[in-house]
Amino acid sequence: MSLRIYLMRHGEVLNGDKEHYNGHIDIDITSNGLQQMHRLADILAEKNISIVYSSDLLRTVKGAKIIAERTNAPFVPLRELRERSVGKWEGFTVEEIKDRFPAEYSAWQADLLNYRPQGGENVIDVQNRILPVFKRLVASHANQEIAMMLHGGINRVILADILGIHPLNLFRIEQSFGALNIIDYREDGAPVVTLLNG
Repeated sequence: MSLRIYLMRHGEVLNGDKEHYNGHIDIDITSNGLQQMHRLADILAEKNISIVYSSDLLRTVKGAKIIAERTNAPFVPLRELRERSVGKWEGFTVEEIKDRFPAEYSAWQADLLNYRPQGGENVIDVQNRILPVFKRLVASHANQEIAMMLHGGINRVILADILGIHPLNLFRIEQSFGALNIIDYREDGAPVVTLLNG
């Protein structure tokens, strides 16, 4: 099997001046975010994209539709590909979480992998949700090029799994707004990250 995946992060969001934990909040992207999506569309325009996947949240759907239109590929949004839910923390920055929920913040810092904010997911939950879906999509597109417009946290989980990076080190993988990563699955089925945060 050979396969190329163009794994992207959505464009800048409306509260992108600071890094908020937007989670499942359906926030829109900015005009700059739209420009970032058109830049990616320019890069992928001449590629032989078979299909474009995204989560079902607006910030990924907008970019995925732009890519799909430019590449004449079908577009499929999947709820399972949403960003990590952080429950009652959604919409806040780290500093705001620290101020509003000091005890919970301390518990989170003491156990980054397993702590689950009220109503949300922990890192293990996200791995268990995302990786089976990602691997199923990989297996169903042998010898194709596919595009995925996802979220910073979700991309990090996928990339960390491929690179064998411990999930405690997820944030050693940068994923800027409008990031492009390329993952090649070679003939032996082994994945290689050939571009990171491009």
